[in-house]
Amino acid sequence: MTKIGFISLGCSKNLVDTEVMLRTLHEAGFELTPDEAEAEIIVVNTCGFIESAKQESIDNILDVARLKEEGRCRYIIATGCLVERYREEVMRELPEIDALLGVGSLSHIAEAAAAVMRGEKYISFEDKETSKLGGDRILTTEEHIAYMKIAEGCDNRCTYCAIPLIRGKMRSRSIEELVKEAKELEELGVKELNLIAQDTSRYGLDLYGEYSLAKLVRALTEETNIPWIRLLYCYPDKITDELIEEMRTNPRLLKYMDIPIQHISDNVLTRMNRHGGSALIRETVKKLRERVPGIVLRTTVMVGFPGESEEDFSELCEFIKEAKFEHFGAFTFSKEEGTAAAEFEETADEQTKQDRYDILMQTGLTVNEDIISEKIGKTVTVLCDGFDTIADIYYGRTYADAPDVDGRVYFKSNKKVSSGDFVEVKVLEALDYDLVGEAIFN
Repeated sequence: MTKIGFISLGCSKNLVDTEVMLRTLHEAGFELTPDEAEAEIIVVNTCGFIESAKQESIDNILDVARLKEEGRCRYIIATGCLVERYREEVMRELPEIDALLGVGSLSHIAEAAAAVMRGEKYISFEDKETSKLGGDRILTTEEHIAYMKIAEGCDNRCTYCAIPLIRGKMRSRSIEELVKEAKELEELGVKELNLIAQDTSRYGLDLYGEYSLAKLVRALTEETNIPWIRLLYCYPDKITDELIEEMRTNPRLLKYMDIPIQHISDNVLTRMNRHGGSALIRETVKKLRERVPGIVLRTTVMVGFPGESEEDFSELCEFIKEAKFEHFGAFTFSKEEGTAAAEFEETADEQTKQDRYDILMQTGLTVNEDIISEKIGKTVTVLCDGFDTIADIYYGRTYADAPDVDGRVYFKSNKKVSSGDFVEVKVLEALDYDLVGEAIFN
């Protein structure tokens, strides 16, 4: 039986695509292996969002090409965003690749694998806006954690972003289909369901004529018993009063929201073509804080965008201090071919971008230190994610921490704890973004 290995790069949305392809290959009779060294076929599911992600994708393909020369690997299949966006360049510059699948052709992964084994090149770029959404998958996360992609594509048309070029227009999956998938995930033991899309807050507008994320959440909580449901990638201009009320009153919808604001200066937001300006962002944050006691907010911002002045940057730094986001990330502007911002005149050189990034990240860390220190001495509910055998300590997360991107809680326990268990932990210490404590049992 032919062994196939996978390298999945980029975001959690790409990871879901990888999981669907894994299931397709398994059902087609291929043997899946987590060890690239023993794989005869290696699939690289690429990211192509910004320059650093593109370079990472290319580096991984070149690393696999070395395995093709020196190891057991015989064939390389490249899929995903980089392939979709730069199909001609990839074919020309990376001849080591034996098959290419665009984002609309991922369902053909088994056909591609069979073709390369016959010594044939396989290339497929079907229409990304008519391809099937969803599909059965093999989870690659911990058994109690899953991501569920509720929509594909994006209609926002931010001037810096290539996602609409790569993934096409936004297409929502139906509530019925998502409820069915959630039930299947619950049967597999999932305790935390993370809802994802390019813009989750826009969910349902294309299907139902209105923002329907709150309705989806209600259906998921009515039809399953999954204890934790988390919202990622909510845009501030589409966070409805109905959604806020659902978060306030639904005990299984975590009081956590990821809101990528990108900036706070109206000058920059306008040039970014962000929907809603500074006043709307401030009002949304204020409303969430007031109406949902205990809510935890995560955001991401961009520095060095063309036209960003020192005053704009200072305004952003002040807002990060003022808003007190519990979790915070930043990245520097990357000129992406095909986007409107690629034609803008850059006003910040690479060193200035990096300096602003460093200042902003330090600002976020300082804010976090005050927030996290307040948790010392308190008891928090932790979802155990595993046990670190080297450090001899359990680790997990509270409702305030999304998997992969936020902090962890490390804790000792005098009783055995399994992954997926909920444990009460008394916090004894704070280390940057992480907490350290001990489990408490009644």
